[in-house]
Order: sequence, then structure tokens, then C-alpha cells
Amino acid sequence: MSQSLAFVFPGQGSQHLGMLSELAGEHPIIEQTFEEASDALGLDLWKMAQSGPEDALNSTENTQPALLTAGVALWRLWNQLDGTTPSVMAGHSLGEYTALVCADAINFADGVRLVRARGQYMQQAVPAGAGAMAAILGLDDAAVAAACEAAAQGAVVAPVNYNCPGQVVIAGEKDAVERAMAACKDAGAKRAIALSVSVPSHCELMKPAAERMAETLAGIELRMPIIKVIQNVTAEAPADIDELKANLLSQLYSPVLWTTSVQNMVTCGVTTTLECGPGKVLAGLNKKIDRSLTVAAINDPDGLAKALAL
Repeated sequence: MSQSLAFVFPGQGSQHLGMLSELAGEHPIIEQTFEEASDALGLDLWKMAQSGPEDALNSTENTQPALLTAGVALWRLWNQLDGTTPSVMAGHSLGEYTALVCADAINFADGVRLVRARGQYMQQAVPAGAGAMAAILGLDDAAVAAACEAAAQGAVVAPVNYNCPGQVVIAGEKDAVERAMAACKDAGAKRAIALSVSVPSHCELMKPAAERMAETLAGIELRMPIIKVIQNVTAEAPADIDELKANLLSQLYSPVLWTTSVQNMVTCGVTTTLECGPGKVLAGLNKKIDRSLTVAAINDPDGLAKALAL
């Protein structure tokens, strides 16, 4: 185990048609992992991830198990190739569940079914078109929070993803999010970009999803991770199972403290983060959070080879 190495797992937005296809051509364990997930769900997840339709892959109830499976497949491949074991893991939003599966806190089949249910509960918590999310660039955290508070006018809008310095995502009711975007621009934000999402994640509107998730989680065996997992809502590792479960539930309607999570990993001696999933979103964020970090992604043969050589 390397105290200087952390594995990080992405959330929604990293999925794309054809993901992991190059690695799957060289390493059967990738497609085998997707077959396991497909058996657990009763649908062909690999076919959906490779050939779509894209709308189906981007539906949150499918996106979440597809991304979790991709992360687990890459983690299995990493271990099959005798890659270095990290001392800590973290995942962004949905990615936290991937981290917990890889750290043996949740069985893989349970995890796949769990995040599919999570996606369904999130989708059903808010009527289609009623919620929105937006990325605010170039404005400090406190100013974004103040703009949301001023724009709320009794509605829900709040910072929900603290991704890196100068990049905060807000979420809530559609009209309130639009008011907050304008308020952020007035406060000096460089850009306010509406995100193409089907649910306003990590805000109070997701509390009904958390209530349903509590019932589903009660039927899942949870164990303490064998590798430390930093959770989104505290930016710390949980002390026990009760805290782990409580954090997973409050994560649905609480901000993702990604910046603080990465800073805390660095404080504990992490010098390298490897992104385990499709894309390189977290690699980019982590470098912006701490320029001293070595970052890499293992989503294709070239990235995997470079990471194994670190």
C-alpha cells in the first residue's frame, strides 16, 4: 500500500458511448465486469455503454450503474496487473459508491442495484423540468453562496458541488437557479453555465430521494472499507458504519466538498491521484486544487501504462 497514492472515482457526466472499448479489446475483465452488472440488473449494460442509444445511457437510472461498473472494472484490471494499492479513495457524488464497492464496503451486485435505485429515486423526487443546475466559474465560494441566498426568494437554490477553487455548481428550482446565475454574474463571475442534467442533485429537493434510499440501504450489507474512503459530505473518512450510512443518505441533499476532500488527502501525504473511470474530469479538478499533485487517468491503454509506470 502506498501512502502517497489515492484513487478517485468520477460522477455523472463522465459517461460516453464507447467508454473503455480500447481497454476491453485487450483485457477481458472489463467486459466480464459489465456482464456481472448486467446479470444483476437484467439489462445489457455493456451494449448500452457501447452503442446506446445515448439518451438511455444518459438517463440517470442507467448512468449511475454504468459509471459504477466502469470504475469497478478498471479497479479490477489495476489489481490484475499488480498496480500499487492506494492508501485512500474518494468519489465525486455517485463515485463515492464506486469507491465503497472497490474498498469492499459494498458487494458489487448490491452496489449496482443500489445506484440504479438511487438514480430512480432522484429522478422521481422532482418533476421533469422543475429543477436545474449551473456551473459558476471565477467566483469565490462565499460569493456564490451569498448570491444564491439573495436569489432564493423563498425557493430552493444553493451551492452543491465545490469542485475546485473558482468552480462551484449550484442547484435548485429552475427559476431560482436562473436568478442565482444572474446574481453570480453581477457579483463578478466569469461565466454561469446552465448544465444539461435531468435532476437538481445535492440540494434540498432531493430529501424525498434520501427517505426512499434509507429503506433500500437498510436491506444492503455495509462493511467498513478496507481502504480508507473520504466521504463527500464531511471530506473525512467515517468513524463507523452508522456514520458511513448517514453520510451516504445526507449526500443526496448536501454539497459535495470535493476541494476540501482533495486538500485533506494531500495533508495526509497523498502526492498522486489516479482517476478510475471514463474521462479525466477529476484529474483536471485535482490539479487545480493542488498544483503539486501528480494526476493521471486509467481510462485507456496509454493512460493505464503511464499510471502503472508511476
